[in-house]
Amino acid sequence: MGNITEEQVKAALATCIEPHLQCDLISAKTVKEILISRNQVTIKLVFGFPARSVHADQMSLIQAAVQQALPAVSRCTVEIQTRIVAHAVQTGLQPLPQVKNVIAIASGKGGVGKSTTAVNLALALAAEGAQVGILDADIYGPSQPRLLGITGRPESEDGKRLEPMRSYHLQAMSIGFLVEEDTPMIWRGPMVTQMLNQLVHETNWCGLDYLITDLPPGTGDTQLTLAQKVPVAGAVIVTTPQDIALLDARKGLRMFEKVQVPVLGIIENMSTHICSQCQHEEPIFGSGGGGRIAAQYGVPLLGALPLQLSIREQADDGKPTVVAAPESPIAQTYRQTARRLAAALSLQKRDYAAKFPKIAVQNN
Repeated sequence: MGNITEEQVKAALATCIEPHLQCDLISAKTVKEILISRNQVTIKLVFGFPARSVHADQMSLIQAAVQQALPAVSRCTVEIQTRIVAHAVQTGLQPLPQVKNVIAIASGKGGVGKSTTAVNLALALAAEGAQVGILDADIYGPSQPRLLGITGRPESEDGKRLEPMRSYHLQAMSIGFLVEEDTPMIWRGPMVTQMLNQLVHETNWCGLDYLITDLPPGTGDTQLTLAQKVPVAGAVIVTTPQDIALLDARKGLRMFEKVQVPVLGIIENMSTHICSQCQHEEPIFGSGGGGRIAAQYGVPLLGALPLQLSIREQADDGKPTVVAAPESPIAQTYRQTARRLAAALSLQKRDYAAKFPKIAVQNN
């Protein structure tokens, strides 16, 4: 019986596919250390995205693969750490203090369930172990206060900066916290732009891995402001399968391409309708639309979410599906979609600005 070598262990790990990154553990550069002591092996992995709920399954698969390839191994220990880093943003912009990554959730068209999707993704990322905030960037039609069940107004300790509201372990900010729910925002573009800047830059976000930004539909002033003045690490397009929604989704995707914000993927919402009485599933808005647009533009389809009565009811009650029914199949789909989203971001270029020293030139 020969000695176990590191190369043999790496060869075994090369057969283990990480499903969110869709490549093997060696190619994904997740293996940080392999320790061998006689016939015992310890493998230390570091993932760049939160996936706490599947770590146990990942450990079991790795242990099985190593012991199958190397019968001489009497014990295989797997340790998994999560290290979420800041990723590159648009040229000329710096990441926000206390926010590693801003992720824009967008749709070219209204009525596709973008806000409900955004809040459930934020809650899913938090459930997977990340520090998450949500910014409601829809000045004319803010939804997040109702979706998160938050009432009241944000505090300001210095009279200048706002403290984020909190709900379900999320930090949240919205114009809806500052005005009455039935008050219309009759503002022109410059005022909307100024308010969005204030909500982004004058909120005391605290230690966020991700700031999920719920954009209004379309490609107007708010989207342009976000692209020019807010450091965005990536964007996600939410669409329904029907052709009329896909037309507008393409416009949103092309907009982010033009402003140099990487599109991390497509989410197909209302993919199928699930009857609340008999559980029959039917693609009432067509099928495969999200996959087709993803393939056309070379981005991943992050998830396909159903149209189901419970999603709407839970959202209206201020307790979205991920927290209202965390063990339900729909909540698990949201969590899987969120993991894929974060994994896609982890493959993007990192931001190294914080690592460079600040040089000040003074005249003495």
